[in-house]
Amino acid sequence: MKKTGLFLLTVFLTVMSGSVMAQCSLCTKTAQQLGEGPAKGLNNGILMLALTPLAIIGFLAFRWWRSNKEA
Repeated sequence: MKKTGLFLLTVFLTVMSGSVMAQCSLCTKTAQQLGEGPAKGLNNGILMLALTPLAIIGFLAFRWWRSNKEA
């Protein structure tokens, strides 16, 4: 259980760190035209929109894993 918690903490910190700047090519071109400040806001928005479905999937996977472990 400690390894799983450590793994999830590492993944969460990686996703929330400022060094994660993954964007599609269309968003990259838009961000380049906006300037530095709005581009960072666009990055944060993309990460927040991606985090919600990943958190839901992670929660469901954890519940599935826990129910199968007890069976």
